[in-house]
Amino acid sequence: MLTSRTFVKRTRAGAVVKVVREHYLRDDIACGAAACRLCPPAAPGTGTAPGLEARPNGPASSLCPGPHFLLPDTNLLLHQIDILEDPVIKNVIVLQTVLQEVRNRSAPVYKRIRDVIQNPEKHFYSFTNEHHRETYIEQKRGETSNDRNDRAIRVAVKWYNEHLKKIEDEEKIQVIFLTNDRTNKETALEEGITAYTCEEYIKSLTANPELVDRLACVSDEGKEIEGGKIIFPEHIPLSKLQQGIKSGIYLQGTYRASRENYLEATVWVHGDAEENKEIIVQGLKHLNRAIHEDIVAVELLSKDEWVAPSSVVLQDDGQNEEDIENEEEKENTLKTSVNKDILRPTGRVVGIIKRNWRPYCGMLSKSQIKEARRHLFTPADRRIPRIRIETRQADTLEGQRIIVAIDGWPRNSRYPNGHFVKNLGSAGDKETETEVLLLEHDVPHQAFSQAVLSFLPKMPWSITEEDMKHREDLRHLNVCSVDPPGCTDIDDALHCREIGNGNLEVGVHIADVSHFIRPGNALDEESVKRGTTVYLCEKRIDMVPELLSSNLCSLRSNVDRLAFSCIWEMNHKAEILKTRFTKSIINSKASLTYAEAQMRIDSAAMNDDITTSLRGLNKLAKILKKKRIDNGALTLASPEVRFHMDSETHDPIDLQTKELKETNSMVEEFMLLANISVAQKIYDEFPEFSLLRKHPAPPPSNYDILVKAAKSKNLEIKTDSAKALAESLDKAESPTFPYLNTLLRILATRCMMQAVYFCSGMDNDFHHYGLASPIYTHFTSPIRRYADIIVHRLLAVAIGADSTYPELLDKHKLAEMCKNLNYRHKMAQYAQRASVAFHTQLFFKTKGVVNEDAYILFVRKNAIVVLIPRYGLEGTVFFEEEDKPTPKLEYNSEVPSLSVEDTTLHVFDKVKVNIMLDDSNIQHQKMRMVLVEPKILGNDMPATLSAEASSKDEPEQKKKK
Repeated sequence: MLTSRTFVKRTRAGAVVKVVREHYLRDDIACGAAACRLCPPAAPGTGTAPGLEARPNGPASSLCPGPHFLLPDTNLLLHQIDILEDPVIKNVIVLQTVLQEVRNRSAPVYKRIRDVIQNPEKHFYSFTNEHHRETYIEQKRGETSNDRNDRAIRVAVKWYNEHLKKIEDEEKIQVIFLTNDRTNKETALEEGITAYTCEEYIKSLTANPELVDRLACVSDEGKEIEGGKIIFPEHIPLSKLQQGIKSGIYLQGTYRASRENYLEATVWVHGDAEENKEIIVQGLKHLNRAIHEDIVAVELLSKDEWVAPSSVVLQDDGQNEEDIENEEEKENTLKTSVNKDILRPTGRVVGIIKRNWRPYCGMLSKSQIKEARRHLFTPADRRIPRIRIETRQADTLEGQRIIVAIDGWPRNSRYPNGHFVKNLGSAGDKETETEVLLLEHDVPHQAFSQAVLSFLPKMPWSITEEDMKHREDLRHLNVCSVDPPGCTDIDDALHCREIGNGNLEVGVHIADVSHFIRPGNALDEESVKRGTTVYLCEKRIDMVPELLSSNLCSLRSNVDRLAFSCIWEMNHKAEILKTRFTKSIINSKASLTYAEAQMRIDSAAMNDDITTSLRGLNKLAKILKKKRIDNGALTLASPEVRFHMDSETHDPIDLQTKELKETNSMVEEFMLLANISVAQKIYDEFPEFSLLRKHPAPPPSNYDILVKAAKSKNLEIKTDSAKALAESLDKAESPTFPYLNTLLRILATRCMMQAVYFCSGMDNDFHHYGLASPIYTHFTSPIRRYADIIVHRLLAVAIGADSTYPELLDKHKLAEMCKNLNYRHKMAQYAQRASVAFHTQLFFKTKGVVNEDAYILFVRKNAIVVLIPRYGLEGTVFFEEEDKPTPKLEYNSEVPSLSVEDTTLHVFDKVKVNIMLDDSNIQHQKMRMVLVEPKILGNDMPATLSAEASSKDEPEQKKKK
């Protein structure tokens, strides 16, 4: 022990306690150089095994041609992580001082550097300098902690250089100190340390000129670039912002940029205050360099300066980044285009509390100036501003999808500065576009690390006597699974049989994933981070490794599998008499598709045990469904599509809406019943710590569009309760227009709120509106949803089949986890829609112009939104376009109708449209539509279908695979 520091502090309760801090130093911490014989070998499992090469053979540097290791300081590591991650950069010493500072300042960068240190090919070494007897230093009186840490880093560099001189080798290895801090560099040079800035060192690697593009601009965010007039107001310092927020002068919120208008954004204010929950910000100076998802401070403008949301669509497509006068003209169009009757709280961004930048996918807009090095990058996400980058590879990167990171945004620059990170591949290429889609929706999709895979069972795997503890052997039951064709991750299986007293025993058997994924290990942490499996049109991004998802946890036929079973005793009226839960072992007798199961039920020739079981299940499911609907559950509709792929090219060759069979509904009913039964059980046992799922009732105003649309067809939709809505939807039939009921249900789906996970101890409203159930959770899909794994763990503790652990019974941690799961679930849905949109574009690419029947879903002031049932496709037909004569338009919001010249178009009218792909903008390809029937004067103008058309999900139908 070197020192012990003693100090006193006051506790929250007011007591004074004495605290003694002891700091231990060691002699046996290795330097990490493979060639070193002076250091003791690292203890097994300490993670300090030599990582640096014996003869560092990194890229040749003109500044230091001899063998050398690199040692960066904290700021360099924080800002130049993209450089350090490059395969070219090897043999880097990362000090404990630096790692601790990085951990405190940026969790994402800390994770990235930890991953690099664990990569054996990179030869990075983490040196515990704070516990090494010769490199630990104490803070001097009057010295700031920052200056102390800078000194500690220099002491470690000097120690390394002295230490490495003792290695008996012809050519001595040198340690190069990398810092972008001018003072630190000057001090290092005075102390005889070889030190360079990152830029100096990278530019010295003459064989790797491409690395220069990855250098981050290291000037401070607020500092001006050379020349250029000041465009933006200065950001108020964080300390003053926090005071202002406390005193109510400023409001803190999340900045949400607009997709349609780059000069407008909203700030969602944090906290409980309903008043001024959403603040509009308009104009370049008021937006003041905030970027989508930043946490910002806003100042409310006086009421006479409030504006309404703009109805103008403005895309930032100018190449001249200095053309500020043009911006001011565009801002004036905002002011003339607002509806004065609906003014909303308006403010301006005065400072940034937290930047939430991420790497952005997009394309380079090459400068028109010959041999220019500065170019603009256009992100794929329209909510992100263009980014100025320097690159020498502009010719190579043109037409490619690339990743760029933002470094800062000076006050006198129209756009933020950034640097090139990675080339993803050619725009339009299927693999590249899928990668973009996953990155833009923040879907974790990297291969599972060795640390994660190390927690998988060793193969060949078999069920042991230990596994059979607390388990019932149900292998004798006629269990079968029913899934979509090609499904390999089979979560659930069912059985139904008559028992001696004339009643029925019905079982839902769910893969026992929590047996394989134990709390807190690397496999568990990776699963919770991913949160859900993401199903794209041609690809599945698994939440758990394939060995579990498609093999050991998949309830395939004719193999023994571990399960978690929910078993009911029911009478023939589907009334539950008893419910029990047990861990089990099953052997499924058949893995059927929905069509195969339906065929067995319908075939008079088949009377085997599995078919009898299926018929029993189907009969009970119909009764359960009727009860549920009588109770007020909603049956809504959403046009889901299925692509048929070419077996060689994997391009979509056919596109049709999915057909649902009776067996889909049969499986769904028992999954819903199991989820409700489990929800009640875990809540009874853990009223404060249960992970549940709720679906809030929509506010009445959400239904306006549905009620008005039905009224236009002389139908009444009641919305005072879910039951009233369900009943009025059932009655809303038209003998001459059979598709009308489906359209109404599609429209009703759009009125719904999002269903969310929550912790029972942090909420009072448990009700699931769509299912008309007082309580609900997710238990039936643990292979593809992490929420179900937590529910399995809670249920296992409740029935005494497993032990608890601290995090499981921590409602704050559970609430935080629910927040992440809700986010991952939402992003997975967006990614799935984007995948469908991309494959739809691929499908229409070779089709030319396609003529199809469509129905009007919505009418706007200058457009109609149509649905094409055959393709489940939705798009907007505009009647106003630049450089085209605008027809006479009359909009009626009460009847929902739009008069175009002499033709009036109503909601639900049947029309004909021409569909084609517009690929004039390679980054934002879109479907274009033209109204063909009814014929309107001058409507040969094309119209746009956004690939980002969104729809709310059905409340809680079983959306499988």
